[in-house]
Amino acid sequence: MPNMRMDRNPMPVQDPQIRSGNFSEVALGYTKEQAIDEAQRCLHCKHKPCIAGCPVKVHIPEFIAKVATGDFEAAYQIISESSALPAVCGRVCPQESQCEKMCVRGVKGESVAIGRLERFVADYHNAHSEVSAAKPQMNGHKVAVVGSGPSGLTCAGDFARKGYDVTIFEALHLAGGVLVYGIPEFRLPKSIVQREIDQLKALGVKIETNVIIGRTITIDELMQEYGFEAVFIGSGAGLPKFMNIPGENLKGVYSANEFLTRTNLMKAYQPDATTPIRKGKHVAVVGGGNVAMDAARCARRLGAEVTIIYRRTEAELPARLEEIEHAKEEGIIFRFLTNPLEIIGDEDGWVAAARCQKMQLGEPDASGRRRPVPIEGAEEVIPLDTVIMALGTSPNPLIRDTTDGLDTQHWGGIIVEEETGKTSREGVYAGGDAVTGAATVILAMGAGKTAAAAIDEMIQKK
Repeated sequence: MPNMRMDRNPMPVQDPQIRSGNFSEVALGYTKEQAIDEAQRCLHCKHKPCIAGCPVKVHIPEFIAKVATGDFEAAYQIISESSALPAVCGRVCPQESQCEKMCVRGVKGESVAIGRLERFVADYHNAHSEVSAAKPQMNGHKVAVVGSGPSGLTCAGDFARKGYDVTIFEALHLAGGVLVYGIPEFRLPKSIVQREIDQLKALGVKIETNVIIGRTITIDELMQEYGFEAVFIGSGAGLPKFMNIPGENLKGVYSANEFLTRTNLMKAYQPDATTPIRKGKHVAVVGGGNVAMDAARCARRLGAEVTIIYRRTEAELPARLEEIEHAKEEGIIFRFLTNPLEIIGDEDGWVAAARCQKMQLGEPDASGRRRPVPIEGAEEVIPLDTVIMALGTSPNPLIRDTTDGLDTQHWGGIIVEEETGKTSREGVYAGGDAVTGAATVILAMGAGKTAAAAIDEMIQKK
């Protein structure tokens, strides 16, 4: 009989007063007993709606059934059939808007904690087994992947399992893309990302770092001179957006992309860092998405009083509810219905304050959310010493500008066939944030899987 308890097992977490001063992982993970108990809440519905909500189509009821009996390794093997990054997905995927949203248990109570179970299974496997994936027999075909973020890693993993000679080209000095430079250690420990990458290397995936496609080498050269039969572009969206208001060029103004990269990848907060970062005492983060929460929570851990400035109300915040709750618990202040008009500097050119406009909600805009409109005459000045702009990102134009015949959107996203990821350039496919703009890890992974399957079909038909 299923466990018919209406509520899910809570996730054990670090105390907010302690975790706000360290970069250790906030969520501590289920125990064996909690995992088994939670798995027994699954009803094993005939139509398996949870699978329909998963972009990479993990066989969710099957792996949960194994967890319920304590066969955690079998559960891991089931997940791995569909997902190349289970320990990552279990931590950062928005399950509440995907697989868990479709869970029947959520109709009259709380859905099964699918993400927490995936994390438990992956962590159990990593703690009890060595990297020992058997390298498949090579099929004689050679493909390239641009970018080692979630879409690139997933695509490369699927290629490797089919015997392709696959090489990933990464611009930074460390593989992992947004998983290492964008998502903080307290949400996704880098040792976990490295473990997932090591498993792909064991399958035969080669990774070339410090290679900027479009500068070090071009897509055309990869195909015409280096013999790659196809190229998948998973280069992400790393070009930050700004408000174009006065004062954005002052010292002490960062994009969230730069702030997080310096903090997560370069450890710039350490005393001996070669690329130090301004920690700040009074930090404002402009924006309301997951990246804004990440930046704010990092700044809090660096000792600052942190305020999130958002032009709509709390109800419109696009960040995950869990991230918002964690931010509040850690003492981060939220100023809603507020929009910066100007960043004010001191005599030395550093941030000193922000002049902000108070807002109210009007009619819905194209996104379906009510549009914020100014309240005439309602302004305020907020004293600050650091401002972090978390307003989204777009793809870097370098690949577009150096690749013949590659069609893109006016904002930079590569145009592809939705069903295959095929671009306008023969033999070149793309997916993830390079196509959609900034989105989720799991959607990028789904795009990587789609393109890998389409490229395999294209090559096998030759």
